Amino acid sequence: MSRIVEDIKSEIAKVVVGQEKMIEGLLAGLLCRGHILLEGVPGLAKTTTVNALAKALGLAFKRVQFTPDLLPGDIIGTEIYDPSTNSFKIKHGPVFTNLLLADEINRAPAKVQSALLEVMQERQVTIGDETFKIDTPFLVMATQNPVEQEGAYELPEAQLDRFMMKVVVGYNTKEEELEITRRVANNAFGEIKQVAGKAEIETIRNEAMAVHMDEEIEKYVIDLVFATREPEAYGLEELKPYIEYGASPRASIDMYKAARAIAYMKGMDHVTPVEIAYIAKEVLRHRIILSYEAMAEEISSDMIVEKVLEAVPIP
Repeated sequence: MSRIVEDIKSEIAKVVVGQEKMIEGLLAGLLCRGHILLEGVPGLAKTTTVNALAKALGLAFKRVQFTPDLLPGDIIGTEIYDPSTNSFKIKHGPVFTNLLLADEINRAPAKVQSALLEVMQERQVTIGDETFKIDTPFLVMATQNPVEQEGAYELPEAQLDRFMMKVVVGYNTKEEELEITRRVANNAFGEIKQVAGKAEIETIRNEAMAVHMDEEIEKYVIDLVFATREPEAYGLEELKPYIEYGASPRASIDMYKAARAIAYMKGMDHVTPVEIAYIAKEVLRHRIILSYEAMAEEISSDMIVEKVLEAVPIP
């Protein structure tokens, strides 16, 4: 593993106990220039983790609390009339940053959620007649509460597809929660120090994307994605009634990149099927559109991914 990645993890560990999958997901997003969606109930250190990552990297960080009355202009910015010059001037919104935390993104209606689409995909913002480029690196890390909670909206499929990975954040273990309780009670959290900057981020990104992936592993990635679209071709006829739409081509691209990032964080110079299986749920779970039958029978996208992993031959 790169020393820089190790240092970043050590800094985050000063304020976050456990939650390795979430931290790995955020670092994978950083390495792959991808956006990450974190799902979990309140109080699981999602915001703390993103804040710690920004401090460890010395990056500009902004947080938007999504609410039902939020407007698109509150996110991307707007034109404001200046009486002194009798003209309009541009006021930039919080998307003009390096790390944007979209907190509880599914609390806002679809119009506001879709305001993020252009900036997430094109890394630019259009306000009035002008288009502005966003600084690099730029990452959107959104948190959402499970949709069954009161006051939450389903994210549109087009926006979900923009997220490289959806990481489900679970509760800590008993031992971890005891450690958290002790740290909070004794105010024993360490101070985050900057351990890398933009130049180092570019270096580790290039190193991660140079990790070798054998052609057989590449085909394995494509087979996993195609098995969600054509399950009958992989002996999974029983899944066909449950899948309305399979994973998009972005799933193949993101799995390819994320597997390299995970291998790099493990200190490996090549990708194995283990890394593919490790991140398969995170890359695919939000891209499989379930049918009504699946919802009626409480079949989740994670269950479908598990079946796909069992059925597709490992190279």
